[in-house]
Amino acid sequence: MEAATRNVQDLFVALGHPLRRRILREMNGGPPASPREVCERVDDTLSNVSYHFRVLAESGVLQLVRTQPVRGSTQHFYGVSIDAEWAQAVLEIEEPT
Repeated sequence: MEAATRNVQDLFVALGHPLRRRILREMNGGPPASPREVCERVDDTLSNVSYHFRVLAESGVLQLVRTQPVRGSTQHFYGVSIDAEWAQAVLEIEEPT
């Protein structure tokens, strides 16, 4: 499979879930954020948001920017990395409520 095809498929996976789109909308254009920070903004559990962060990171949409020790564990901060114009356009579409 060509790299370009793989990247498009990864973007479709990343954007295929409503919570992942909400996470990306919350983070897009802002400073790097951790799953803990974003779970409060999207009003969901840390475990669920962390799962979706992993999917987004594996698909290349989120990039690990830095880590920070917090109370005996490590907090990970990610930034959004979407180059495809069509994917950015998808994030601009309002979700039905």
